[in-house]
Parts: sequence; structure tokens; C-alpha cells
Amino acid sequence: MTKAIWTLIFQSTLQTLQMVFFSTIFSILLGLPLGILLCVTRPEEHGGIMPKPVLNSILDKIVNVLRSFPFIILMIILFPLSRLLVGTTIGTTATIVPLSIAAAPFAARVIETSLKEVDTGVIQAARSMGSTNRQIIFKVMILEAMPSLVSGVTLTIINLVGYSAMAGAIGGGGLGDLAIRYGYQRTRTDVMIVAVVIILVLVELIQFIGNKISAQILSKR
Repeated sequence: MTKAIWTLIFQSTLQTLQMVFFSTIFSILLGLPLGILLCVTRPEEHGGIMPKPVLNSILDKIVNVLRSFPFIILMIILFPLSRLLVGTTIGTTATIVPLSIAAAPFAARVIETSLKEVDTGVIQAARSMGSTNRQIIFKVMILEAMPSLVSGVTLTIINLVGYSAMAGAIGGGGLGDLAIRYGYQRTRTDVMIVAVVIILVLVELIQFIGNKISAQILSKR
């Protein structure tokens, strides 16, 4: 491969990292409060500390609907929003918008699941000592669920790597776009192989770091 191709691979890798980094931040910002609400508004008999069954049911259905959307279709639907926010519908920056919205319901669900795993005895003990709902959520539930939350965020980031690769099919940029434009359309098998290998390495690296952080948190308890 020529120097120009390697430069293109390097630039595409940076674009993928940029998409994944910013969409992770935005999806967690959207998904964290949603995941907390899904957990705490459950019926009291199911462990909800602020039971609101109607709100919980509505949020649950919204998350399920958004999670069921194929990413490519969701990205097309969100073209107007991308144009409104960043002024374009193609390229790395524009792709961050649908990536964040697509990953937010997934992040919310894994956050909800992590918080559900917190021992009810710990919550009841905090309640008996006069802790408010806010204190129970942020000083008990989130802290107790931190190893599981780290694993959930790791899973979200890995999903975003996959989403970012799919975004290349409709001009999203990054390694997916490189694999399609050069690897498939120009029959450059070597470029496609390199793009796939880099994606696989990124996934393995993210999983390794996530596991290490989670294990470190557990070891300090």
C-alpha cells in the first residue's frame, strides 16, 4: 500500500475515535438520567424507591422502541436534526448526533440493569439512617453498582464502534466509510482487511480497559 493509503487509514481511524469518544459522552449524558428513572420509578414491590408505574411504563416503551430501530434507518430519520445541529448530514461531526441518540437507549437499559443489581438491604439501611432519595441514588446505588456500570459503559462503547462502522455506508466517515469506498467499491481487499483489523483491535482494547477498571474498583472494596 502507498503512503497516501496509510495516511487515509490513519485519518479514518482518528475519525472513528472522534465519533466514538463524543457519542459515548453524549449517549451517557442522555442515558444516565433515563436509566436512573427507569430503575427508581419501578413499582414498590419491584424495588422502586420512587414508584411511578405510569411514568415507568411510558419510559420503558420509549426505550424499547428506540432500541428496536435499525441504526441505518435511524440515522436517515435524524438527518434533519443533524443538519439543524451541525449544518450537515454527512461526515464525522454529523454522525455523532445519530450515534448518540441510537446508543442512549442502550446505555439507559444497561444502567437500569446495573442499578437493579444493588442489594435492597443496602438501600433499606440507607433509608433507615434518614437518607433522601437523591442521596440513596447518588451515594448508595450508583457507588454500589459502579463495577457493573463500568462494564455497561464498556459494552456501550463497543456497540458505538460497530455503529460508527455501519455509518460509513451512508457517508459517515471513519473506518467503515474507508472499508466501503476503498475496500469494497474499489476492490482493495488489503484496505478492507486493515480497516477490519483496526476495528477488532479497538474493540479488544476497549474491553480490556473496561475489565481492568471494573476489576480495580472491585478490589478496592
